[in-house]
Amino acid sequence: MTTQNCPPSRPRTVLCALLLLWLCIQTLPAGENGGDVLVIYNSRSEESKGVAEHYAKLRKVPANQVLGFDLPTTDTISREDYLKQLQHPLAMKLVESKLWVMGDRDPSLPPLIYSKFRYAVTCYGVPFRVAQDPALKEGNMEKVVENLRHSGCSVDSQLSLLPWGDRAPWIGVVNNIFYGVTNGLYIHPTNGVLPVTRLDGPSATIAKGLVNKALEAETNGLWGRAYFDGRGLTNGPYALGDEWIRNTARVSRQLGFETVLDEQEALFAPGYPLSHIAFYAGWYSQDVSGAFAQPQIEFMPGAFAYHLHSFSAQFLRDASTRWVGPLLAKGATITLGCVDEPFLALTPDINTFFGRLVYFGNTFGEAAYVCQLALSWQTTAIGDPLYQPFGRKTTELEKELAARGNPLVAWGNLMEANQNIAAGADRATVMRFLQKSESRHSPILQEKVAEILIEQKRFNLSIETYEEVLKRTESRGQRLRVLFALGDLRATYGPDAKALDAYQAILKDYPDYPEKRLLYHKLIPIARRLGKKEDEKRYTQEFERLAPKIPAQK
Repeated sequence: MTTQNCPPSRPRTVLCALLLLWLCIQTLPAGENGGDVLVIYNSRSEESKGVAEHYAKLRKVPANQVLGFDLPTTDTISREDYLKQLQHPLAMKLVESKLWVMGDRDPSLPPLIYSKFRYAVTCYGVPFRVAQDPALKEGNMEKVVENLRHSGCSVDSQLSLLPWGDRAPWIGVVNNIFYGVTNGLYIHPTNGVLPVTRLDGPSATIAKGLVNKALEAETNGLWGRAYFDGRGLTNGPYALGDEWIRNTARVSRQLGFETVLDEQEALFAPGYPLSHIAFYAGWYSQDVSGAFAQPQIEFMPGAFAYHLHSFSAQFLRDASTRWVGPLLAKGATITLGCVDEPFLALTPDINTFFGRLVYFGNTFGEAAYVCQLALSWQTTAIGDPLYQPFGRKTTELEKELAARGNPLVAWGNLMEANQNIAAGADRATVMRFLQKSESRHSPILQEKVAEILIEQKRFNLSIETYEEVLKRTESRGQRLRVLFALGDLRATYGPDAKALDAYQAILKDYPDYPEKRLLYHKLIPIARRLGKKEDEKRYTQEFERLAPKIPAQK
């Protein structure tokens, strides 16, 4: 990742006067539907067509808004082929079918004066990267900062400038005047930007599943825990990345999500007990690693997962390389990534994204584009643009879940408790609220109660509550977290035999646990105190056997 202090604008008339567009903003009715989406697929690929048809059926997209184009089946497309095989035939079809109406306008404004749709979706099989064209020359390109003086970009980011037609520039970046706006309705093709996201991933099945999970979350809500993995940076050229993640964690906590912020340099360790993941944002590793490299990850339906890295989407159809592909393969519903070096300041502003999606209730398509400082660049957004997990009031959704007897209602109670804690409520008041809740026996709420009891130094009651969680939870991640909590409490307050039981339960129930050395480190002193010499010897041998190997000196 390379830093870039300020994203230079490309000196060109097509965007210099974009502020004038505020005078001609098209207001849309609330509640968007499939008629607001254009679906694009690769007609050479049956799988690509299948993803398009699946999405169109579930979102009720009109048939004339599902278009196939004869495109390369590779990840990368040349600029020439992009223009000849996608941009030009697409624009022609839109005008011929009257989905778009062009008009004579001031050259500083996009020639598009009417659009039947607001978003575009590119499907699995459509190339996601435009190759650098070394022969391309554009006017005033010498004024572009040298590091940004190239034309390679993500297909979707360039396609977002389709309303400008051939006026859209290539070399460098285009400043996004909609960056940070709180009303996502301003982002519209007639105002110069077409929000483009894609249904993609390591397989067509995964790509299809993105809309299924989005619809499930719109029906039942996006609930769960939020995990943020910073690096502890407070100054220097890379501090911006940590600032984004730290601020996002702060907002998440205030909104009531059970939030974890790790500010150590290392990523969440392989054995970290992740569970019920609704949100994840972290950095900075080239390939998926740590806790997210484990075979099974507990993503909630509708979950957002993002890892900040220059090449996170370089191989987005690979389930084991970089980050975007693996996160989608493991169950994430929406994500963002970069197909090539973007420079830190030009990666998505994750704090803005989170606030718009969660607090302002924007669609994924809106949130994905208000968090980008620049277009015609490297970012690609994966997921259903219509996905709007926070489009309804939480209180209304809670009532609906309660009426259906859906156990997810417990997450609403937990959010309310956490909001009160963030507002400064005393723990006794929060405890009474949790214990009066109709979902008080939920393992989700019981774990919170146990944590508050620890703060109140009521350790015996906390232990009893954790044990109730073990009886009720169906989450392997939560069970692992609670077993560690029980083991640590018993190791401190006794009895040692119970601590031994908790740690041994992890060895038994999680035979592939990747950090067994940590467990043996905890077990050795307990076995010693209990006089279990044979166990102490065995644990010590295992602890030493699992020690990192030091390369021999030559």
